[in-house]
Amino acid sequence: MKRVQSGWLFAAPALIGLMLFVALPFVLAVVLAFTNLRLGSPLPLEYVGLQQFIRIFSDEAFLRALLNNAMFAMVVVPLQTALALLLALLLNSRLRGMTWYRTLFFMPVVFPLSLVAVVWVLILAPGPSGMLNRVLDMVSLGAWTPRNFLHDPLLALPAIMLTSVWQGMGFQMVIILAGLQAIPRELYEAAKIDGASCWNQFLYITLPQLRNTLIFVVLVTTILAFRLFDQVQIMTQGGPHNATTTAMYEAVQAAFARQQVARGAAISVVLFIFVLLITVVQRRLLKQEREVK
Repeated sequence: MKRVQSGWLFAAPALIGLMLFVALPFVLAVVLAFTNLRLGSPLPLEYVGLQQFIRIFSDEAFLRALLNNAMFAMVVVPLQTALALLLALLLNSRLRGMTWYRTLFFMPVVFPLSLVAVVWVLILAPGPSGMLNRVLDMVSLGAWTPRNFLHDPLLALPAIMLTSVWQGMGFQMVIILAGLQAIPRELYEAAKIDGASCWNQFLYITLPQLRNTLIFVVLVTTILAFRLFDQVQIMTQGGPHNATTTAMYEAVQAAFARQQVARGAAISVVLFIFVLLITVVQRRLLKQEREVK
């Protein structure tokens, strides 16, 4: 009994924080989503039912934001996971100086997203003086035409994808590296004795042993992909022509820039349900795949 009480006592600060900063704001957002609340509006607060939800699903800008979120997740999640797995495999080898390499690759995760976004704005600067344009010009031996990446409707979202992959890859790398180090070395030694190649060892030992780790990484990366805001706010402000607008950015703009608090709350609720459904579907599919095996 005392151990249970001690456990609740140690968990109390985290539980109080979750209630105050996660559960309570979400309940408030659900309540406000069914009203007509506006900041500074002289109109009395009224219950409007599902009108806010009907309006946002009739809004082309919001539907475009959801599409941008989906495209961002479909590219960033597999690419970031694959690169993190590759880095983890490289850094799991026993070579001199690996501690420094691990620190180097993890360092972008420590930096604030606002700082990372500003750095990449400088890297993606337009014209021949831009860093990325200059590098591509050198690699192509002068055949590259300088681009304005962040103001091109076709290149703005891929530029943000590149920034996000570079910044978040180290986080997944550390998790996968921990999973790799938990795999018993005896499995690889037995495989070598049986004459298994490196590719077969990776395919039949590493991947199955990393299954739970990779599921966790994919789920977390998917959730973070639908929370995309900082990079969009700093790098493109949703442009050009709504090419990089996301659901989170649209919610913040509605609530604070246009003072439509109820609309912003409705978008937040829809985004939460959307991410929850995607997470449940991923869990079900991965669980079914495991049962088949």
